[in-house]
Amino acid sequence: MNSLQSIFVSLKQAQTRLALENAAAKNKALAAAAAAIDRDRVLILAANALDVEKARGGGMKESLVDRLSLDNRRIDGIIEGVDVVIRQNDPVGRVRSGWTLPNGLLVEQVSVPLGVAAIIYESRPNVTVDCAALAYKAGCSILLRGSSSALESNRALVAAIKSGLEAGGGIAEAVALADLAALDPENTGSRRDVDEILSARGWIDVVLPRGGRELIKRVVENARIPVIETGEGNCHIYVEPSADLERAVEIVANAKLQRPGVCNAVETLLVHRDALAALMPPLVSKLAGKAELRCDAESKAAIGGGASSAFVKDANEEDWGTEFLDNILAIKTVGSCDEAVSHINRYGTKHSEAILTQDLQSAQQFRTRVDAACVYVNASTRFTDGGVFGFGAELGISTQKFHVRGPMGLEALGTTKYLVSGSGQIRE
Repeated sequence: MNSLQSIFVSLKQAQTRLALENAAAKNKALAAAAAAIDRDRVLILAANALDVEKARGGGMKESLVDRLSLDNRRIDGIIEGVDVVIRQNDPVGRVRSGWTLPNGLLVEQVSVPLGVAAIIYESRPNVTVDCAALAYKAGCSILLRGSSSALESNRALVAAIKSGLEAGGGIAEAVALADLAALDPENTGSRRDVDEILSARGWIDVVLPRGGRELIKRVVENARIPVIETGEGNCHIYVEPSADLERAVEIVANAKLQRPGVCNAVETLLVHRDALAALMPPLVSKLAGKAELRCDAESKAAIGGGASSAFVKDANEEDWGTEFLDNILAIKTVGSCDEAVSHINRYGTKHSEAILTQDLQSAQQFRTRVDAACVYVNASTRFTDGGVFGFGAELGISTQKFHVRGPMGLEALGTTKYLVSGSGQIRE
């Protein structure tokens, strides 16, 4: 067996044991893992500093460096996420429904772990802890395949997690890092490990790509195991004339500027033609020097001649379909809610979409017709997040429709089986 195959075997064996653990045992192990992350934070931050230095030296844009970076506040948030997972009810063994057939058979639908999960993700080291904690509580083992840009951070985090699980009497083998640089130094950068994961039928029960379009496309097109698509977020905000425009400026600025490198940041602003004159000048004033605006002809005209050409550009067709992950906002004029919805359903990635309006009919039309995992009325798209939704952490944000959709918490790593109890019944 090659090195990855041995990890597959270990994860499978660990999951068989983990599925039998009760909630108290899993919670104790996770609490110890959180304590180990706290204990090792100096080592984790030092490792992360190496990744950040390498990323900046390689020309990574600052919005993506921000996704990669850790500090004490973010580590505190990671630990709090694990604590929230611990406090949640254990999904394993929950009876979802039950009934008795006319012949006396008792049928119960019971929640069980999905099995062995793999996640292939880009440069956010908090994902490492989020996914490990959720999988462990859900009774699943997990293979973590992060990007090379976060390798040192992920090594330090996984070492702390495994050390903590072991100290807490848990099953450390249920968490593994696909570290090709350690397993096969001669093939570093070949992504051979990704191909092995995608072909691991019988060993990996589900794979989750969490990242940009190219990563998701590669996994979907090459996987021979089930896939849950997560990640890409070409998100929109549509502003109507009835909206509170002062609040609208703050909402758009928050959705674009707070963390532009994340998947729930807004990428395109759709503005009703009748709202242009009132919205664009204060919005430009708010975003000036902070974001590049790529405008269609009408929205650019509404800005007037006072805006610097340094940050106001002409939009093109490609901009409508781009997840910038940067301080860039595309702006398009529309003539109706219907036109806004049509644009979103054409160019969006079914992630998070918002309407800002005081018109109840428009709000309901938008909610009903927009095809996305999360649809907002009068709020920033930045709230699409497992932690914000109360899950403590998330595996990702599913943009597909089968099995799960939206932020993925404990329930996403479960399935069901039917338990049927009888007293000698036979089928005639």
